[in-house]
Amino acid sequence: MSTAEQQPEPSTSTSPDALLGPADIRELAAVLGVRPTKQKGQNFVIDANTVRRIVRTAEVRPDDVVVEVGPGLGSLTLALLEAADRVTAVEIDDILAAALPATIEARMPARKDRFALVHSDAMLVEELPGPPPTALVANLPYNVAVPVLLTMLDRFPTIERTLVMVQAEVADRLAAEPGNKVYGVPSVKANWYAHVKRAGSIGRKVFWPAPNVDSGLVSLVRRAEPIKTTATKAEVFAVVDAAFAQRRKTLRAALAGWAGSAAGAEAALVAAGVSPQARGESLTVEEFAAIAEHKPAQERPAL
Repeated sequence: MSTAEQQPEPSTSTSPDALLGPADIRELAAVLGVRPTKQKGQNFVIDANTVRRIVRTAEVRPDDVVVEVGPGLGSLTLALLEAADRVTAVEIDDILAAALPATIEARMPARKDRFALVHSDAMLVEELPGPPPTALVANLPYNVAVPVLLTMLDRFPTIERTLVMVQAEVADRLAAEPGNKVYGVPSVKANWYAHVKRAGSIGRKVFWPAPNVDSGLVSLVRRAEPIKTTATKAEVFAVVDAAFAQRRKTLRAALAGWAGSAAGAEAALVAAGVSPQARGESLTVEEFAAIAEHKPAQERPAL
């Protein structure tokens, strides 16, 4: 993190004490009997300047309907409520979900009617209360970050802008471009939905407990127009999964199972304008879509 990013910033809140600080977080956790666990990927942000920076980087607007996944004790939730029209938080933990509405009412009573809680696993949520969400802002647990992100983008197409805080390594993978050594399945699938870029780094000291890894911010702006292809998302993703399951192999070999044979894979690749000797890490999402369009018809075995 740069020196400029570490400097304290003036509060824009009408109530300077509305956001949670280190002492508030620890006190609240003690009252609730909450001990952050690695199993749940819980690392609570304890720095008010950091959550305001996240909200600012996310470009949250006064008319935004924000969905937050994994609000925890409410650090980021409160900062989002300062800036957005309304916030819906999705929390899987029983104790944290039960406590969050009371925290909102106690610290930001004027905004409590602009807050909604969904007590559920984000992977299972198929609808949200209130107006459709326009933004997703979240500190995602490291162990489920990619599937949760892709699921939310898929199920809620009204989400225009996303900013997630994830493990730095995951952030690099999501934002990687073709040809990068960490470019892979998360990179391509995220690009199916949005334009993706790294949006900053977050140090370990702003978390409690401090994680063993650094964190990164990733910005995703939904594509104004979907990828132009006659293939479905499932068909394109099947090619992506096959290509990276054996990423060291040429696509002719890696896609043999998907196409039914190496010769079938080569035919599909040539028809799509992709070299059979290329590897998955060099292809754009558009090229994967083109390959999906040319999947050979599977011959039925003779009876």
